[in-house]
Amino acid sequence: MLIVHIADITMFYAPASGGVRTYLDAKHRRLGQTQGVRHSLLIPGASPHHANGVYQVPAPALPFGNGYRFPLRLAPWCQMLEELQPDLIEVADPYLTAWAALDASRQLDIPVIGFYHSDLPLLVSNRMGNWFTPNVEAYVSKLYGNFDRVLAPSQVMANKLRRLGISNVHVQRLGVDLNTFHPRHRDPMLRRQLHIADSTHLLVFAGRGSREKNLPVLLDCMQHLGKHYHLLLLGSHMPSNVPGNVSVIDHFCPSSEVARLLASADALVHAGDQETFGLVIVEAMASAIPVVAVNAGAFKEILDERFGRLCTPNDGQAMARAVREVFEDAPQRLGLQARRHVEQHYAWDSVVNGLLAHYRAVLGYELPVRIHA
Repeated sequence: MLIVHIADITMFYAPASGGVRTYLDAKHRRLGQTQGVRHSLLIPGASPHHANGVYQVPAPALPFGNGYRFPLRLAPWCQMLEELQPDLIEVADPYLTAWAALDASRQLDIPVIGFYHSDLPLLVSNRMGNWFTPNVEAYVSKLYGNFDRVLAPSQVMANKLRRLGISNVHVQRLGVDLNTFHPRHRDPMLRRQLHIADSTHLLVFAGRGSREKNLPVLLDCMQHLGKHYHLLLLGSHMPSNVPGNVSVIDHFCPSSEVARLLASADALVHAGDQETFGLVIVEAMASAIPVVAVNAGAFKEILDERFGRLCTPNDGQAMARAVREVFEDAPQRLGLQARRHVEQHYAWDSVVNGLLAHYRAVLGYELPVRIHA
């Protein structure tokens, strides 16, 4: 039997990392169960190590980087790829590891795919201003123009890449673990732990408390909603000065704990207007709760009135109105419809089959199909 060897390479992999690690772990697990496919995952580590198809390449830790490491030398990554001899490489970040993959692909004469998980020009603009935007856009155009195929997690991201002159772009949405995120994880004791009444509408936001999440909009929303609503903020770098109807869990939580809290809430709220996909929205929908989010970024590709509400960005009062609309509707019905929707469209097995189709296209020969579990 023909064994096709796929290698993923990234620096976006740390104990508290988010969507990219979720994607790579889900993919590694499922490709490892697919006959005819071998999958290797190259990530930064403190020292050389490999186990179960995961290869750590030494890289220094980023100061205050929550466990992230930043590779500084091409050679170890190129050498590892050349030793592994994959048939195809997929790149998950736009930094040194991407150039290592391109170098190795030339040496091995194999195709390489770039997955554009993060909007790099926007990230740089948020932190350093618009002065650097033309240079960063030129960098993205040059780098991703070298890949045999470029994947984007949403149509809005694919359109941004095409505007930069990158033509071979395809939308490949991410997925959700339907067993981890499930309404059966609802914990009836959560309200007691938060010291709120059973009749209080419990909202939740899960993610990093970074600037682009627009948490001040959520806090303004809660002031408009008042005492019959309560918000739980879950994740690292959350604000400490919050209204009385807001509780904070200010640290990274494992997916099992996030799943418990999502399933135990009545709705998710999300004010971020720059999301490239919005994994937590799909996780909330899988947990059978409705979602209120802003009509921006990739959210409008996932969410509609069957599953919650979209509202005007950067407007706490508009978000409060949308939250009230959800609870005036039938939130449990919206949640059940959301669960059925993600079961049909966002299961990881379906995502992996989509990836195998992309790999088949660049390799030029048939690959196995992942059988749904």
